[in-house]
Amino acid sequence: MASLKQRGYEPDAGGPLSDVRILDLSRLVAGNTLTQVLADFGADVVKVESPDGDTLRAWRTQDVDTNWKLYARNKKSLGLDLRQPAARELLLELAEKAAVLVESFKPGVLEAMGLAPDVLLARNPRLVVVRISGWGQTGPYRGRPGFGTLVEGISGFAAMNGFADREPVLPPMYLADTVAGLYGVAGLLIALREVEVNGGQGQVIDLPLLDPLFAVLGPQAANYRLTGRIKPRTGSRSTNSGPRNAYRCNDGLYVGLSASTQKMAERLFVSIGRPDLVEDPRYRTNADRVRHAEELDAIIGAFIARRTQAENVRFFEEAQVTIGPIYDISQIVDDPHFVDREILADYPDPDMGAFPMHHVVPRMSGTPGAIRTPAPAIGQHNREVLAALGVDDGRYQALVRDGAVHQENEDR
Repeated sequence: MASLKQRGYEPDAGGPLSDVRILDLSRLVAGNTLTQVLADFGADVVKVESPDGDTLRAWRTQDVDTNWKLYARNKKSLGLDLRQPAARELLLELAEKAAVLVESFKPGVLEAMGLAPDVLLARNPRLVVVRISGWGQTGPYRGRPGFGTLVEGISGFAAMNGFADREPVLPPMYLADTVAGLYGVAGLLIALREVEVNGGQGQVIDLPLLDPLFAVLGPQAANYRLTGRIKPRTGSRSTNSGPRNAYRCNDGLYVGLSASTQKMAERLFVSIGRPDLVEDPRYRTNADRVRHAEELDAIIGAFIARRTQAENVRFFEEAQVTIGPIYDISQIVDDPHFVDREILADYPDPDMGAFPMHHVVPRMSGTPGAIRTPAPAIGQHNREVLAALGVDDGRYQALVRDGAVHQENEDR
């Protein structure tokens, strides 16, 4: 990964959300995705963590501790043991001065702690409360475990993903969580506009993992209702347009080709030396090509299989046919486009020397975001956050002794 550009943190960078204080009680990916996006644009995100820390700290990928470092960038950490009454009172005091509170407890847990939304909103009527769960705050499944894998299965995603002769395929990344997190960003900003621009009140956002993932699957329910047919698993082949598939090259790598408009399909046929296919009744229209996709894929696949990935990309780009390489991560980190735009860049890290992180998304011309600080240790910002409440050293030490406040490596 030596080709990645080297970037430093920008601790003094501002952002359009710099006056928005967010209390993040969530754990794992959905809530951390939501607050990471907002923190990138300057929001003052305080992770409220138990003495054990956010569960995401314990998640490791290929024996490397990367999840927390990525999703907790630009955030502060406040160590509170919410089992302690004094810690819950501190949280209510913080909520009075916050714009947003995000939580991802199982439905009913916040109420059991005496921190129900009506209690929070009584202390701060302008507060936006985002409640993340697997299935929602209502409905017969509300009490089920809210793991993304279960949602990816029940939502219909897995059933339409993969090949017809194999099992349904669950995604190898945090799909349900990240989709929910991004929908949560939109919902939260809408709610803040109601408060800050329209003069309205705070509100509760019910954000399950299920609803957003089902929404991004498109008109599957309408298609089924109108036709009575279930969309089959077709691998990388599209059931809406064609040709569109992943094709194997002679070096074992793959390319993705999508000739999903009439002119592009005709250009493809001419480029591979088969202009006769343009008028072939099996492939003349998009509907024809979809019906005969298997035979058409065999023709295109045979042509592509004679060249390497790079040769295929070069050949079809010269023919102005829409094709691209299917990369793995080893190719991505050396790709000149990724490097030039700093889609990935190396940031300094005390454990790894350099830590590659994705750039702030989206890129704003007038109010850009920034990566200001690395992920914090548990309770790293206790004193800073509590000082804003007027907590002096004597009260702070008492809170530490009583176990309400916790910080890694702090003398008690």
